[in-house]
Amino acid sequence: MTRLAPIIFAIALLAAAPAFAQDQSMANMPGMNMSGMGSMMGMHMMPATVATVDSKTGLIDVMAGSMALKLHFPPATLAAVRPGDKITLHLAFSKP
Repeated sequence: MTRLAPIIFAIALLAAAPAFAQDQSMANMPGMNMSGMGSMMGMHMMPATVATVDSKTGLIDVMAGSMALKLHFPPATLAAVRPGDKITLHLAFSKP
């Protein structure tokens, strides 16, 4: 696997949470600290279904369409996330 230079941000919100417009700045999202992050690129949203959750490590496996993704979040944020939950991923990256 190649080394990823860009910083990748992923925020999973439960489907019941208020939806954000696709073109809305991630800086306005609750819990986002964007200081020192530079210009965000590739911002988009995608629906996903939670496959597995490890609340000790913060790792979560999801299916987004036909793509299996492994993501990391602060472990405490996954306390209420369960396999089978429908979530929306909000993604972006920046280069240092």
